[in-house]
Amino acid sequence: MTTESPSGMAPQPGKRQYVKFNFFKIDPAWRRLDREVRDRHVAELTALIEEWGRRNLVRCYSTLGLRGDVDCMIWHVSYDLDDIQNMLSEIYGTGLGAYFTSPQSYLSMTKNSAYVEKYAGPGEDRFTRLSLAPGNAKYLFVYPMTKQREWYGLPQDERQQAMNQHIAIGATYTTVKINTTYSFGLDDPEFVVAFESDEPGDFLDLVQELRGSVSSAYTLSDVPVFTCRSTSAEGMLRALATDRAAVAR
Repeated sequence: MTTESPSGMAPQPGKRQYVKFNFFKIDPAWRRLDREVRDRHVAELTALIEEWGRRNLVRCYSTLGLRGDVDCMIWHVSYDLDDIQNMLSEIYGTGLGAYFTSPQSYLSMTKNSAYVEKYAGPGEDRFTRLSLAPGNAKYLFVYPMTKQREWYGLPQDERQQAMNQHIAIGATYTTVKINTTYSFGLDDPEFVVAFESDEPGDFLDLVQELRGSVSSAYTLSDVPVFTCRSTSAEGMLRALATDRAAVAR
């Protein structure tokens, strides 16, 4: 469970959010620095991330040992696209950030869904999904995807029927929370979907069952997929070079 401070981002009803998934890889040279230097670097970057977290929605995750190409991820949500650039620029300006590369990253936005209005519960407007409200699950599964062009040529009622099946399957997995964002024209995928769950096996079973759905047959691409472990900013950074003695404890 994340220990990050609650978001200080004030709600702006009716306004869409920018969403950025920043994945980082650490240069192994950083691990060979003196421990005192690394401690200073961790403290500096931790303070920077926490300060941004008081203005925007910022969540930290470790992917160390879960992916070979990335070591950690920062999920950043803001109403201002400049914030997305400015936070990353400041990260790269820190002592530790100078050792970061970003092999993967995704930019998306929130958007009203054309398919889920009928599933709104009493007093709940699920048609309007302009503001993300992440929970506190242990894991986040980041899932960029693109549909085949033929999908968009289907009649609206046929697409709705296919999505009804898709949504009904997802609704049976109550331990998995979905956060759908849209990347049309902003980045390579069309959607970036972030699933939250405490149980990786539940997400695995959900994805496997969805493979047989009608809408899944129109998927063009849904890789790479990232399994991310929720943590604090300091925990994310210290995991990059933890002393063996600390691991033993």
